Amino acid sequence: MSKRANGEGSIHQLPNGRWEARYYGSDGKRHSISKPTQKEALAALKPALEAAAAQLPAPDRTLTVSGWLDEWLAANVRPRNRPSTVASYEETCKRYIRPALGKVQLSKLGPGDIARMIDSLTARGDLSPTTVRYAYSVLRIALGRAVKSGRSARNAALYVDAPAKATHELRPFTVEEVADFRKAIARHRFEALFLTALGTGLRQGELLGLRWSDVDLDAGTLTVRHTLARYTAVLADPKTEKSRRVLRLPLPVTVALKRLKVRQDGERAAARRWTAAGYVFTNRTGGPLDSRHVTETFQAVLSKAGIRRQRFHDLRHAFATLQLEAGAELFDVSRALGHADIGTTANVYAHFTEAMADRMADRMAGILEAVGDR
Repeated sequence: MSKRANGEGSIHQLPNGRWEARYYGSDGKRHSISKPTQKEALAALKPALEAAAAQLPAPDRTLTVSGWLDEWLAANVRPRNRPSTVASYEETCKRYIRPALGKVQLSKLGPGDIARMIDSLTARGDLSPTTVRYAYSVLRIALGRAVKSGRSARNAALYVDAPAKATHELRPFTVEEVADFRKAIARHRFEALFLTALGTGLRQGELLGLRWSDVDLDAGTLTVRHTLARYTAVLADPKTEKSRRVLRLPLPVTVALKRLKVRQDGERAAARRWTAAGYVFTNRTGGPLDSRHVTETFQAVLSKAGIRRQRFHDLRHAFATLQLEAGAELFDVSRALGHADIGTTANVYAHFTEAMADRMADRMAGILEAVGDR
């Protein structure tokens, strides 16, 4: 038997070769933890003693990771977050965390379990590094709350290196590719949607949350008032206060939206069932579009047309970079994008702002040279 000082617990080896750690919890009762090795028993004893010292209850040995996720989503996520965040957390738990770890007892969840989840998600080949890293982050947040709530003695995710960040080179459409893209989407059902995305730089949620009451086709303007929460049909407030903005529409976008309105009026008149929510971009019964379907359709159009693969969000980048290359001021582009501050815009498009700085230096050189000749 190996003992520790009074009040610190003790460990001893069982007849079957396993090691048992014993300690008194905050409830005054004796608790035990069984592990295969002495080292593991000592490692498990430390957080248990820390929880007891902090007057936290002993971990529930029957609670699974899936059970805790249910508690966490209900008590901590849904009441305190935007619908888009709630939907994102729920979807991540459902698709990535529960299949890998859901049946594991929360009290027995270790770094090795989490590392295996990360390796498994990475090995799938169909998930981006961003998605894998996000799944890890959601799990780490959930486990952190479990510790604070006394439902777990430790956050095992803190002992696992976070997956590497994605390295995405910003290569949005060139002017030539925009021409090819316009040909590819001509007469497509989503032509107006894709053209509005490219012509205004709106986020996907802002586009899908647009209603005809937000668009003035006569004046050629569009007002961003809402965003459609991802994975849901819930309208939410824009991402930031500066996301609420009025944009002037390029003429081709206005023309495309007018054609869409005529077609949509005809579909509504012919439909047996129509959702009268007033959305600009709708499914065939008037309801809001599903973001995943939009992205898949966009990439299918690119593939069929032989245009290099892009994310839907890259249409927003194309708007910004083409504007900057054409000489637009960074401040104006930042306002059009609805960024919270100009620093965000500068960070994302740093290489383009450097090109702008070169043009400014060239202009100033011309001025100084002209003055120097006098």
